[in-house]
Amino acid sequence: MTSTVTRHGPEVQQPESGPEPAGEPRGGRSGFAWLVRLPSAAVRGLRRSAATTPGRLTLISAGLALLALLVGTVAGAELGERKATIDGLVDHREPLTAAAQEVYRSLSDADATAAGTLLNADSEGIALRDRYDLDVARAGAALAKAASASAGNPAAVAQVDVLSRQLPVYTGLVETARTNSRQGNPVGAAYLAEASQLMRSEILPAAKNLYEIEVERLADEQDDAASVPWLTGLLALALLAALIVTQVHLKRRTNRVFNVGLVVATVAVGLAVLWSAVAVTIQSVLVSSGQSSGSEQTDVMVRARIAALQARADETLTLLARGNGTAYEEEYQASIQRLSGGNGQGGFLGEARDGTEGLSAADHVDAAIRSAGAWREVHGQVRNLDNGGRYEDAVELAIQTEGDEGATAAFTRLDGDLARGIADSRQLFLDDTTNGSRVLTLLSPGFAVLSLVAMLGSILGIRERLREYR
Repeated sequence: MTSTVTRHGPEVQQPESGPEPAGEPRGGRSGFAWLVRLPSAAVRGLRRSAATTPGRLTLISAGLALLALLVGTVAGAELGERKATIDGLVDHREPLTAAAQEVYRSLSDADATAAGTLLNADSEGIALRDRYDLDVARAGAALAKAASASAGNPAAVAQVDVLSRQLPVYTGLVETARTNSRQGNPVGAAYLAEASQLMRSEILPAAKNLYEIEVERLADEQDDAASVPWLTGLLALALLAALIVTQVHLKRRTNRVFNVGLVVATVAVGLAVLWSAVAVTIQSVLVSSGQSSGSEQTDVMVRARIAALQARADETLTLLARGNGTAYEEEYQASIQRLSGGNGQGGFLGEARDGTEGLSAADHVDAAIRSAGAWREVHGQVRNLDNGGRYEDAVELAIQTEGDEGATAAFTRLDGDLARGIADSRQLFLDDTTNGSRVLTLLSPGFAVLSLVAMLGSILGIRERLREYR
């Protein structure tokens, strides 16, 4: 329909106004157009507030309060997590590393001891069999502990699986070797050689990999615990700078030197920064000391101990082979090379001597170096007797445990020296890391409280200036 509009002139036909199209309300194409206008309206409101002194002071107060709240929240979370990481090193990560080390050591000792049982037919052989059984039991218990913490780490799970499957096979072969040996069957040595080959080709590599995984995880967490909390530091310094700039600004505007609230806030933040800087520095030094003088030296001595155990197994298997042990003798020499180097002063023992200089473990390392030298000398005598056709005398010298002459006696001293050095290094790690945790005991909640004081001081300090404009 159309309507007629009368004017001075010809009539003009215009359409009648009808209902607005559905879905397009008045004032815009969308019912949410007001949301688009909100940011611009907020910006205009802030600009109007910033154009006046009371408005600027209100914005400054809100900004300082929010920044103080952010600093307190971030610092509380970051420093709290830092302390939890350090506590986890002592309560969780290091014990798991020790468990993996025990798996590796016990299995290596079991391999060496199982070979020794076939050389000893007397009471010493019974003691060795008991030691072998104890090694297997310890390895099983430590493996169960390591397995419980390996979930979520595919590499660790794979090593635990290999150990769980192959260890029963190994113990079965050793038991078969024992049975044949008791019956006087020479085939017992062949079963033992097969068991030792399984141990060296599959079981010990898996144990070594598991141990190295745990050592790496321990080192990573130590590095995290000794790192600088950059986010907390930068935010705290930004808040401190903002408080100082605000006080300078107010001094220029009001000619008043001090604002009690802002001074209190500045002192609180300065104290928090100083406290955290000193505490984190001391804690980082202690954790780093526990790593370099404790856990790292423990790792070196563990590797030395494993090398000695593998050399001992090869020494025994060489004798059991009765003239066909050239391959075992070569393995022995390779293990001794790793243990103490070509001149008896290098290898793992030389590295441990350099790393423990001035520490409580140094005396044990020096004793281990002397024991290793004595063992190499006795081993040379054993080989000369065996190669000279005096097999029984060679075996007697190899298994002798009393005095300072036998190979077993020298090896036992070496193993004991390394065990004591490992214990001292582990204790040093625990002491330093625990002390590092204690330094942070109240830092996280204390920083949060000081940040709250800074927030309240900022609000109250600027509120006093705002009252002057009323």
